[in-house]
Amino acid sequence: MSLYGAAKAVVAPASRVAWPQKVEGTHHVPARGPVILAANHLALIDPLFIGVACPRPVRFIAKQELFDESTLPRKALSRVLRALGPLSVDRRPGQSSQEAMNNSLEVINGGEVFGIFPEGTRSPDGRLYKGQTGLAWLALTTGAPVVPVALAGTGRILPPGRRIPSLNRVGVRFGEPVDLSPWAGQAGRAKPRREATDAIMSAIAKLSGQEQVARYAASVKAELEQ
Repeated sequence: MSLYGAAKAVVAPASRVAWPQKVEGTHHVPARGPVILAANHLALIDPLFIGVACPRPVRFIAKQELFDESTLPRKALSRVLRALGPLSVDRRPGQSSQEAMNNSLEVINGGEVFGIFPEGTRSPDGRLYKGQTGLAWLALTTGAPVVPVALAGTGRILPPGRRIPSLNRVGVRFGEPVDLSPWAGQAGRAKPRREATDAIMSAIAKLSGQEQVARYAASVKAELEQ
């Protein structure tokens, strides 16, 4: 058994006890070959539930904020996420977006399942925000199918300011791959990347039932912090 398989064999049953999970649509994840899982982002713990629900190992190129170890519960969650990834985390200051994309390409071209949160950061209010077009660039460059994923309930487990995780029900829903054929071969053009990304975000919204916002979540967060 792989390290990932061993970790999942321990973590998955424990997570289902703490957070009863309703998982739907796993048959939409191809049994083999590269695939991109594009999910909404509600909480730091989101990668855990995608990893538990997906029938195949999932790799994430994750922002450092997903691995906040400022408290004991967050440290424990961080270690679990690392075990389930295995997660590639950027610890170097100044890493460019293109370097992150290149790392992502390696995962996808290696025939693995790549998980991404196209909003780029957690939703500040539970709505679904504008997706970053790096997602479409990856999909159109590699030709990998994009499976939309909708998470529900994770935002109540460990919201900002809470030190101890709460026990809540969680939903994970996989949708059918998004048809990106209208934009095939156009990864190098900004408008097709935007349109393809919007199509993927619409598919996520249809699964999650979230209201869509035509703004970037990071911009809204910056305004709220001010």
